[in-house]
Amino acid sequence: MKNLYFGVMSGTSLDGIDAILIEFKGKTINILDFAQKKYNPTYKKAFLNISSPKINDLEQSYQLGLEHAQITSQIIKKLLKKNKISKEEVVAIGYHGQTIRHRPEKSYSIQIGSGHLLAEHLNISVVSDFRNRDIVAGGQGAPLVPAFHQTFFSSKKHNRIILNIGGISNISYIRGDGKLIGFDCGPGNILMDSWCQKNFNKPFDNFGAIAKQGEIIDSALTTMLKTSFFKKHPPKSTGRELFNLTWAEKFFQRGLKIQDVQRTLLELTSQSIVNSIQKFCSDFDEIYVCGGGSKNKFLIQNLQEKLQRPISFTRQLGIPEQQVEAAAFAWLAKTAIEKKKNNSPTISGSKGERVLGVIHHR
Repeated sequence: MKNLYFGVMSGTSLDGIDAILIEFKGKTINILDFAQKKYNPTYKKAFLNISSPKINDLEQSYQLGLEHAQITSQIIKKLLKKNKISKEEVVAIGYHGQTIRHRPEKSYSIQIGSGHLLAEHLNISVVSDFRNRDIVAGGQGAPLVPAFHQTFFSSKKHNRIILNIGGISNISYIRGDGKLIGFDCGPGNILMDSWCQKNFNKPFDNFGAIAKQGEIIDSALTTMLKTSFFKKHPPKSTGRELFNLTWAEKFFQRGLKIQDVQRTLLELTSQSIVNSIQKFCSDFDEIYVCGGGSKNKFLIQNLQEKLQRPISFTRQLGIPEQQVEAAAFAWLAKTAIEKKKNNSPTISGSKGERVLGVIHHR
């Protein structure tokens, strides 16, 4: 019998839903299919509104969660039909949902979506709410993927960095001796995308072309990098609660060239990543990038010049850049179903190993 799982991820960038269909064979992954569903502008705006600390509409957030699950259900049904797989063949779905609040300092993190509805519509077991058990055990509840990275991307010969540049950038540092470090670096695409949408009416800066036209505003960059989050030692995680456009705009005077702001925001992402690497994992041998930021050629070139090392991509390790996080949630579902500990206390700061994920049985 095939060991099939779906993994579903919606990242901080609010670009849409990623769904992957995986067959696990021991410590190898066979990717059977992958699909992306972009959020339409109205839906994206609704998520942005509900993510704002000024908005606290419980009914709206629950309704959006139900809609998120309905869209996810449609994606999975199409993948099942396309691959001629029956729902009985799928063990479970790892369902992240869409984060609208991440406040581990207040002992909670909220990902809206409905595991109940997804299980009801598909008659497949669903595993969701992966973060909160770790948080109530004293952890950050994030990042969740370093243990997955270590399982499938480690090397006994090399110290590897897996750099995920999503809305937030985060690092998994996998040493050849088995030691694992993981933490959020700071903003990934979140500020660049928001500025680009507001000023250029584009959801993102394709290949970094707009930023490439601008100049760094040194005074703003220097001040932003003094933000206390960047001075923290792991374990640490962050999100839109801190790094949002309202926060960023405070550092820029009126009348500046909008291309220069775009360039400075890219430099903030780049420099915060490099500072993190130099501070916590400077003896790395290899670096592999995943996430939407892997497509930003100017950002990758910038990182490469700063690090003076070649940058590779996770497709070279067997999983395409855009599919890594969805695959990780399929794996988290698998470990939860098997009742295996799947958090990383040394990374999140929790009191010990826990089984993360709430199971909604078929």
